[in-house]
Amino acid sequence: MVDIHCHILPALDDGANSLDEALEMAEMAIEDGITHVVATPHANSEYRFDSDVVQERRNELQARLGDRLKLGTGCDFHLSVENLGKIRASPTKYSINQKRYLLVEFAELAIPPAADEVLHGLQLLGLSPIITHPERNRLIRSQPERLWRWLRQGCYVQVTAQSLLGKWGESARKQVEEWLDQKIVHFFASDAHNATRRPLRLGEAYAVVAGRWGEPTAQALFRENPLAAFEGRALAYEPEVPPAPLRKEQSVRRRKRFFFF
Repeated sequence: MVDIHCHILPALDDGANSLDEALEMAEMAIEDGITHVVATPHANSEYRFDSDVVQERRNELQARLGDRLKLGTGCDFHLSVENLGKIRASPTKYSINQKRYLLVEFAELAIPPAADEVLHGLQLLGLSPIITHPERNRLIRSQPERLWRWLRQGCYVQVTAQSLLGKWGESARKQVEEWLDQKIVHFFASDAHNATRRPLRLGEAYAVVAGRWGEPTAQALFRENPLAAFEGRALAYEPEVPPAPLRKEQSVRRRKRFFFF
């Protein structure tokens, strides 16, 4: 399996605190059957992203691991004014392995009104935005039409493996299941931050997906698509986006209108 979203590099954000903890997370990944990990520290107002330091920490950790686990770099990119100004000057500085795929994180309390235009602007820079863990974002869950617009623009969806296992609450778990049924998920990732509460594991979620949605789907979401993103290639699994489902209140309004007339 390949993990494209992980806060494994030490002392850069709220992920691993030390090299020892980073090594513990790496050993956990190897034991779980993970072969590639993209280290993606936060790039937001709280944590400054320094690509040179990221590469230094990656190289240090890779040297300790040898060829037992292949490490790449990227970031958890927040759509701030400052970040958007910087990425225009150097688009691939923030992307997965400095290629085409970019993890994009939305705040839980507010989504920019111009989000559609901002995402399109990233695409014009040659980047392919991947919306990270939207199932954990209450605003996106309550306004699914936004996510559908981004999908139709050519963006991708990455969900958290622990969400499917209920570790982020029942609402997040049900949302992942619904999106898997609708075939709009492109990646599973760990979004691991430590070796305890948010571990670097994918295997249990893989088994759930393989059992309910089939082994080919599990392979696509945990191995084939993530490896394509790691290497900067076109995705192997990219189903056509289905029509956006109606929100409950929209469905009720339509039924009432039909009855009235």
